[in-house]
Amino acid sequence: MRIDMNYGRGTIPVELDDAWRVTVIRKPEMPIAPDPIGATVAAVANPVGCAPLAELARKAKTACILICDITRPVPNGTVLPVLLRTLLDAGMKAENIRVLVATGLHRPNEGAELAELVGDSWVMETVRVENHFARNDADHVFLGKTKRGTVVRLDKRFVEADLRIATGLVEPHFMAGFSGGRKVITPGVAHAETITTLHTAPFMEHPNAANLVLDGNPLHEEQLEVVKLLGGAYAVNTVIDEFRRLSFVNFGEITRSHLKAVDFINRYAVVHVPERFSTVLSSSAGYPLDKTYYQTVKGMVSPIDILKPGGDIIMVSEISEGFGSKEYLAAQKELIAKGEDGFIEGLLGKSHAAVDEWQTEYQIKAMRVGRIQLYTKALTPEERALTGVEIISSIEDAVRQSVARHKDTRIAVVPEGPYVVPLYRAEVEMAEQGTKDRPGARL
Repeated sequence: MRIDMNYGRGTIPVELDDAWRVTVIRKPEMPIAPDPIGATVAAVANPVGCAPLAELARKAKTACILICDITRPVPNGTVLPVLLRTLLDAGMKAENIRVLVATGLHRPNEGAELAELVGDSWVMETVRVENHFARNDADHVFLGKTKRGTVVRLDKRFVEADLRIATGLVEPHFMAGFSGGRKVITPGVAHAETITTLHTAPFMEHPNAANLVLDGNPLHEEQLEVVKLLGGAYAVNTVIDEFRRLSFVNFGEITRSHLKAVDFINRYAVVHVPERFSTVLSSSAGYPLDKTYYQTVKGMVSPIDILKPGGDIIMVSEISEGFGSKEYLAAQKELIAKGEDGFIEGLLGKSHAAVDEWQTEYQIKAMRVGRIQLYTKALTPEERALTGVEIISSIEDAVRQSVARHKDTRIAVVPEGPYVVPLYRAEVEMAEQGTKDRPGARL
């Protein structure tokens, strides 16, 4: 049996024994927008919880549109031209419109990469497209503190715009519940102080700071408070299918429109499975998410609910850019030096997290459930030693050895990695709720 796993800009084939019982976990088939541009035009004209974009634009002189960085496959080439033409047609001057890359603490996107990210040369030629730099104090303004005491500083280019729009991809997120919406603002264009506060142990170790969880998620609650301190914003929310085709798009008040998108993706990205597995084969979703080891951790975390304790998660990820940041590399060195318990102990009591150490923290969540193995053609021998996981040279051999070790031929395969969240639900419970035959988990 051949399975194609997302890997880089393509796939990597994996041959599995026909005698094994393989469960391939994918989203159910999603509706596809036959006219993505037309769907986006309709979205800005028929908003959620606010006036149409054209009407909002006629009352504003300036606008700032946030876009996610290169690690998110947002259909910017479809969305941005529609937004800009709507603003320009409403009378806003091009020099008063800015597109701002919401990098958070990630590196900037520049040159050919920025052009790829924006996805339309006319946008690049018509308005300013700039990067957010979280460490530049002068770029940010103080908005106040949240009820939990988080100091909120945001990029003044966004804060001071008359019309503030965040664009993004709504998908499961292993800390914030779901990506998109308020998350594009915080951490997207937040100051480093704000970001590192929101990634301390009281947030990251909270049981509700997890995939699919919004209610009671402290990170989500802080993000919503930031929106209120900001005075509100609007959002374009997109959902794509496994082949990166537009399935859903809406526009509106940022919180209400985002929840509509969450309701939509929940019907597809969450797949209930009636058993747990000793062997799980997963990916980091391919390009652009698998450019770094930092992002690869998401693929380790997303399937842990269907992993038997002590089982194996076998990851495939291209990791074409290495670890991702020098700070993250330092966190991984600390993990190797201190071990899992020592690393977590060192996080407790901090008022601000060290940059990117939270990704190591979430890798440990997966490591505590089972063994993590990684297939990649990248990384130096020194870097491989700092992953904290076992590097494998053959996916097929690793699966075969896992089957033999656990004496269990049942295997779960998640080709799309963290864009799908498999959840264990007993078969009886699934039948009672009418979900037993729901598509997604394919035997």
